[in-house]
Amino acid sequence: MAAMAKRPMTLDLFATLDIIDDDVSAVVDAYLADPTSRMVAFGDGYRINPAAAVASHPFARTLMEQPWADEALRRAAVRAAILLAEPERK
Repeated sequence: MAAMAKRPMTLDLFATLDIIDDDVSAVVDAYLADPTSRMVAFGDGYRINPAAAVASHPFARTLMEQPWADEALRRAAVRAAILLAEPERK
């Protein structure tokens, strides 16, 4: 059985310029505007599910449930989850 190739993390796509910081910020904004948002297109032909990215990132998932977490902290946690997620190629 052949091993499946692992998709690159969002963070890896910076090196190839398939995404830029504004792309990641747009995904973070989409999630913060609607935490149930599903697939969001970004970068050069990629899409990502920000709700799934946050749900699979233990720190971000826990922090989003905390009433004391301010906007900047929430934004940083969502950004970390997005950067570590594996987006799909469109």
